[in-house]
Amino acid sequence: MGLRAPDNKIYPDVWDLFGGHVEDKESIEEALVRELREELDITPKTFEFLTTLLEADPPNNGKCLYHIYKITEWAGPGPRLRGAEHTEMRWHTLDEAVSSNLAVPEYRTLFSDHVVL
Repeated sequence: MGLRAPDNKIYPDVWDLFGGHVEDKESIEEALVRELREELDITPKTFEFLTTLLEADPPNNGKCLYHIYKITEWAGPGPRLRGAEHTEMRWHTLDEAVSSNLAVPEYRTLFSDHVVL
């Protein structure tokens, strides 16, 4: 997960999954690949759609859907942070992840449902 920078307008200084907005004429999967190249310097090779979450606070953050994917194989020199959106990147155990200050509270259930122990 990535720790969002404290000066981010939306969800500052919380742990989040990497990703971003879908651009015009771009599929969700194309956005996934582009965003992970931009943010982590990796190219997802094998991934699986898990779920779509709704923005919990639309009045403050706008209406948004979060399409969540599980990446099981990637290529590239990363993962390593690129850009200024995140200040830290860290692998978490399930216990660490669910007890973290998360951008989206529904991540706790998602992690618990999809992490293989």
